[in-house]
Amino acid sequence: MGLLSGKTAIITGASKGIGKGIAETFAKQGANVAFTFLSSVEKGQALEQELQQYGTQVKGYRSDASKMDDAEALVAQVVEDFGGVHIVVNNAGITKDTLLMRMTEEDFNRVIEVNLNSVFNMTKAVQRTFLKQRSGSIINISSVVGVKGNAGQANYAASKAGIIGFTKSVALELGSRNIRCNAIAPGFIETEMTAVLDEKTVQQWRDGIPLKRGGSAEDVANACLFLASDMSGYITGQVMNVCGGMLT
Repeated sequence: MGLLSGKTAIITGASKGIGKGIAETFAKQGANVAFTFLSSVEKGQALEQELQQYGTQVKGYRSDASKMDDAEALVAQVVEDFGGVHIVVNNAGITKDTLLMRMTEEDFNRVIEVNLNSVFNMTKAVQRTFLKQRSGSIINISSVVGVKGNAGQANYAASKAGIIGFTKSVALELGSRNIRCNAIAPGFIETEMTAVLDEKTVQQWRDGIPLKRGGSAEDVANACLFLASDMSGYITGQVMNVCGGMLT
């Protein structure tokens, strides 16, 4: 019996990186997993195959959470396919890093749209289901950059800080219906995205972290597992920094 046995989770942007780690951990812990992908169709299909080994129901959907229509259609389809939903992990995100001086309006708007609007869209789309069953756990993936800012990432930091304000507001609004909403702020997590970076730079980052290492997708997934499970039944409106001590 896993910590999430009998529960169905929707995880957005799960074909790679942190999202994939969350999907794997949830399936291992007995959850039925509905996950989304957008451009990485092959990776999405491969993950669907891979997760079958845990014996729970798994299905990938090509869906763009930054579009309200897509979010609503996704939730309706998942409820039909799985018979319900209990957990939503809003993980879909992009970066378009550049100094403010060079940042275009499109660079700013697109990051806000994908990172922040998608959280609003998915939360609004699932709200009716959660209200009806008087339970649900919403987990929004923010970032330490949303807490402390970062040069060259004004758009990304704004989107991730916005997620924190949204999370706290939803927690206050829906708490009386036993719907919990929390955020996770990962620090430097080593994924396919960071593997292309210069090793010397990466090592400098590791050296600056109190635990002296980058995090793994599994580190973030384990924090998500706690917030998704009944173990965190009295926790809502919180931001959990999974950052090896970068923020104290």
